[in-house]
Amino acid sequence: MTNAVPERQLGFAMCVALVVGGMIGSGVFLLPVSLAPLGWNSFYGWLVTIVGTLCLVAVLMRLGKGRAGDCAPYSYPAAAFGAGTGFVVAWSYWISCWVTNATLAIAAVSNLAAVWPALAAPGVPAAVAVALVWLFTLINCRGVRTAGGVQIVTLLLKVVPLVGVILVAVWLFGSGTAAPVAHNSVPVTGAAIGGAATLTLFAMLGFESAMVAGDRAKDPERTVPRAVLTGVLITGILYLLAGSAVTLMLPPETVVTSTSPFATFFGTLVDPALGPLVAIFVAIAALGALNGFILLQAEMPFTLARHGLLPDWTAKLNRRGAPHRIHIVSSTLASIVVLANYSRDLAGLFQFMLLVTTSVTLIFYLACVLAWLKLARFGRIAAPPAMIAVALAALAYALWAFHGAGIEASLWSLAMTGAALPVYLVMRRARRSSPAAADGGDALPG
Repeated sequence: MTNAVPERQLGFAMCVALVVGGMIGSGVFLLPVSLAPLGWNSFYGWLVTIVGTLCLVAVLMRLGKGRAGDCAPYSYPAAAFGAGTGFVVAWSYWISCWVTNATLAIAAVSNLAAVWPALAAPGVPAAVAVALVWLFTLINCRGVRTAGGVQIVTLLLKVVPLVGVILVAVWLFGSGTAAPVAHNSVPVTGAAIGGAATLTLFAMLGFESAMVAGDRAKDPERTVPRAVLTGVLITGILYLLAGSAVTLMLPPETVVTSTSPFATFFGTLVDPALGPLVAIFVAIAALGALNGFILLQAEMPFTLARHGLLPDWTAKLNRRGAPHRIHIVSSTLASIVVLANYSRDLAGLFQFMLLVTTSVTLIFYLACVLAWLKLARFGRIAAPPAMIAVALAALAYALWAFHGAGIEASLWSLAMTGAALPVYLVMRRARRSSPAAADGGDALPG
């Protein structure tokens, strides 16, 4: 097992920025297209998603007591089910990170192309997307402090469209010049609310970002839980108000045909000249999320290597304390995904990859809830009745959301996660047959 230990450089503000920045990407800015036909069901869907996410947050925060300084996707499941399960869950989360990076890079280029049409020329979007992946990889290779600083700056910029929509909506309501126009003919039903909640879950993924980078946080027992709860509440409120304003204050037929609903909102209700400017801010939102997930893409293999579950060379740090080798491998995979699919329709590619990413991330959520329930059952963690009820609600919500992602995306996520098993078995055999293991040194746990 390697003795490399990362320097703790992320404070409370940077951890909050990591949480909010990881959650606010391109998903929320594109969701109104899918939510508009659902009318007021979308508003209630946001409420269900926020409550479900808070249940998951509560479980992960309880599970993280005593483990906040570790990397959550490995250490949380491993505490209950052993190193093998921890490896598989961490592997699946690592996949979700670099697939997300490919998706975010494509989304950023797509929004920028609305301002600079030359970016939409054949082959150009893929090339620019790959360049963006490697630009932020270079930033992260300069250390987590640099990456965290970039995250704070991009966070301040990416919330501008969300806050702007809320302020415009309040002004229009207050002046009596606008009101919700969603068709009253759309009935509010449990099925429609469920469909809206499944869609809105996509935008809430990433709340665990500070937990994933827990071994980089200062005073993690105090910093990480506060940062996660603060970040989720901030993001949830912004989503509920801004997303509902765009969905409900524009005619549904206008929203569903828009390539940039937030730009359409400002262009229709404020000034047409604001459309391109909003598109730039949406691109910044995607780039800020890209920066955060590139930071996370290195944490998974780095943690696994420190626990002896991957070759030691993967945990080597550069002089700035960044696991640069893992960054290179992960960003290469993200680049391959972009280049292999450059000819696809950007919107279709974004939607499918988003579904796959959601399914893979839900494996981590499910594993953590099951881990908490097992530890509670055997008395290894405090389990008051209220917390048991929250955990069961979180389990039901995660299972329901996994089903809602669709069979194709779920099968893809399970297949990619299953690829971790042979890797784990090979590493376990290699460690057991190594001279260090024979001499009683570090052997692979589990």
